[in-house]
Amino acid sequence: MITILKTTDTGMEKMTELTAGCWVNLIDPNPEEIQQVQQELGIPKDFITYPLDLDERARIEKEDGNLLIVLRIPQYQGETSDIPYVTLPLGIVLARNSIVTTCKFNNDLVQHLANGTVRGFNTTKRNRVFLHLFHAAANKYLAYLREINKAVDLLEDQLQKSLRNKEVLELLKYQKCLTFFTTALKSNARMMTRLQNTRVFERYPEDEDLLDDVLTEIGQAIEMTDISSGILSQMMDAFASIISNNLNVVMKFLASVTIILALPTMVASFYGMNIHLPFAELSYAFWITIGLSLVVSLSVVVLFKLKDWL
Repeated sequence: MITILKTTDTGMEKMTELTAGCWVNLIDPNPEEIQQVQQELGIPKDFITYPLDLDERARIEKEDGNLLIVLRIPQYQGETSDIPYVTLPLGIVLARNSIVTTCKFNNDLVQHLANGTVRGFNTTKRNRVFLHLFHAAANKYLAYLREINKAVDLLEDQLQKSLRNKEVLELLKYQKCLTFFTTALKSNARMMTRLQNTRVFERYPEDEDLLDDVLTEIGQAIEMTDISSGILSQMMDAFASIISNNLNVVMKFLASVTIILALPTMVASFYGMNIHLPFAELSYAFWITIGLSLVVSLSVVVLFKLKDWL
């Protein structure tokens, strides 16, 4: 799918053809769309197809005056997915007179900017568009990290009384998410530092504040991810022990109950034998047997309580 957008006096508008200063957004483009963009904008085909590889790392590449920036962005797949939050490569091509973004899947980040509600967003300023995309990606990471922390807090409450591995496996899912986030964020930071140090593209004075915001947000996201990952890793080890301990408590209780119930059965078994037994001639021998069983059982209950076995 190809979408052509351009900032005009009336705001963000969709265009029907490629023009100077436009933003071309490609979502899983077909060969015809790739060829159209390649020929009309003079962009190398690889610059469009590289970001379609889900394993593509964050990097930069320059060829014939065109700059390719591959950015890893977060993507939400749903709570029922094996990994709720993953990262995807987003390709940003700074062409001579336009900007092209390429991604395998539709994502909220690009949609948010395409709505035209972001202050200062202008498709005719290619560097500004890139910085806005990077800033939006950093904010999206922070938003998803907050969602992950909320989900982990809910699982923590459930784990305190859990006897199963289900909750621990749920924590493992979020541990994988944080691992993906950590790898992607650090890769993005290295790529951004390279752009900043080598000055691959020219920065204008009005972009300085936005660049500072981008670097601040990406640093905060990396720090928050590292902290959350460390806490979650320790939490999984702790709750694995808690689940084992909870199971031991239940087994101890069941073993105690089994012993208590076995004592009346043993007394009744003795008095079920066809031999001469004490109190056998008495009319209230049955009640004596019942009373003896209760006394023995209650004595064991008191003993277990004193030793904290029950």
